[in-house]
Amino acid sequence: MARRLAARVASDAGFTLMEIMIVMALIVTLASVGLGVYGNSVTRAKEATLKEDLFRMRDAIDQYYADKGKYPADLNELVAAGYMRRLPEDPMTQKNDSWQVVPAEPDPNNPSNEPGIYNVTSGSEGLALDGTKYSDW
Repeated sequence: MARRLAARVASDAGFTLMEIMIVMALIVTLASVGLGVYGNSVTRAKEATLKEDLFRMRDAIDQYYADKGKYPADLNELVAAGYMRRLPEDPMTQKNDSWQVVPAEPDPNNPSNEPGIYNVTSGSEGLALDGTKYSDW
């Protein structure tokens, strides 16, 4: 009877060190996978925002050109003329003044006309998840 009681008390003592180590290893593994997926999802969201902002700004530049017959001198002119409510923040640099502008080719029919802005790209030199530079988008 004393043996049974001793075996019963030993089995009720709790978890062994090996069981605790296995559970901790599983928790660490799952947490590291979760953090990796979370980091990629944040980057994907920023990239989607950047693509949308570039599309909207390029569309505003095209509308400005179609209406006025010339490209805007700077991006703030799009806001002042009402083509955009505000200049968006570059999601990669977290600034709205880091956009890189591409000047238009001079008009051979009107060489005195200032070329203006033809295109806009991100000011970030980082790499996207697909391996391309954000500044090349």
